[in-house]
Amino acid sequence: MKIAMLAPPWIKIPPAGYGGIEWVVYYLTNELVERGHDVTLFASGDSETKAGLVSIFPEQLPDRIGETLYDVRQTADCLLRADEFDIIHDHSGFTAVPFATLIKTPVVHTLHGPFSEDVCSYYRQFGNSAHYVAISEYQRSCCPNIQYAGTVYNPIDISSWPFVEKEDKGDYLLAFGRLCADKGFHTAIEVAKRTGQKLVIAGAIQHQSRDYYETVIRPHIDGEQISFVGEVSLTEKWNLFSKAKAFLFPIQWPEPFGLVMIEAMATGTPVISFPEGAAPEVVVDGVTGFMVKNVDEMVAALDRIGEIDAKACRQHVQDKFSVSRCTDGYERVYEKVLEKQGSC
Repeated sequence: MKIAMLAPPWIKIPPAGYGGIEWVVYYLTNELVERGHDVTLFASGDSETKAGLVSIFPEQLPDRIGETLYDVRQTADCLLRADEFDIIHDHSGFTAVPFATLIKTPVVHTLHGPFSEDVCSYYRQFGNSAHYVAISEYQRSCCPNIQYAGTVYNPIDISSWPFVEKEDKGDYLLAFGRLCADKGFHTAIEVAKRTGQKLVIAGAIQHQSRDYYETVIRPHIDGEQISFVGEVSLTEKWNLFSKAKAFLFPIQWPEPFGLVMIEAMATGTPVISFPEGAAPEVVVDGVTGFMVKNVDEMVAALDRIGEIDAKACRQHVQDKFSVSRCTDGYERVYEKVLEKQGSC
């Protein structure tokens, strides 16, 4: 197949630090090329890929996240070349969906974000414009009345992630991701303080979350019990995840997937999470971590970390969230969409 892969313009492929969608695009694009497909990636010019790369912007634009101008320009560049492709796979925001009916090439749109009432209303308005792919069954249940082509979980390349047995783990808990209130970093700090355990916080501080970091998180950072190491390299990320005794994920919102959970489990590190959004689909309670309802239960779960088998964590990721399984899923979606297109 000739496939156009449309990424958001904000962060390069693959990301140097924070990035969830970007890793999915990177793994999927390269695997599709390996399988013989002719793939063109629309992304920032500093991206790296086995596919052909088309760029409007020479470098990533992290400080422009959410500014419509940049999203529209990159999306338009892809859609204007629609006749060159059998499928356009859209991982960007909302821009491509309304225009999908104006081109002959079918658009597969992966729903990477959460559903608010406004977002659901938007997708219902354009429910048949694109062929939608959910990244979890929870996400799909939030907006059921649109044209779904399937549900495909996000992947990681497990072979690149180090594995560490529980007896070789470090003495710290880990909280990792984009620093914002929805991710619950303040709750992770509360858990660490109540248990007296060390907590390492890592991740990007984007401009819209600067106040949260300065007023809620920074006052607790002492460099001893509570440490903040900022946005780290991939190698540093591997080390942080693999050596952590547990990964704390006290999310405060309905996360549609949560890539960091499978990254933790791939290294043999158990996840303790609130049961928001898709978390119960990703973590097997009592096997690869624990689902807890509040701070008290999260504190109590830390006493049970020894019950979790590190090998079971990694095997779960291999079985359910591999790049191969994800690509299989999207190939089935593409074939289904093209078959439907041919019968119309």
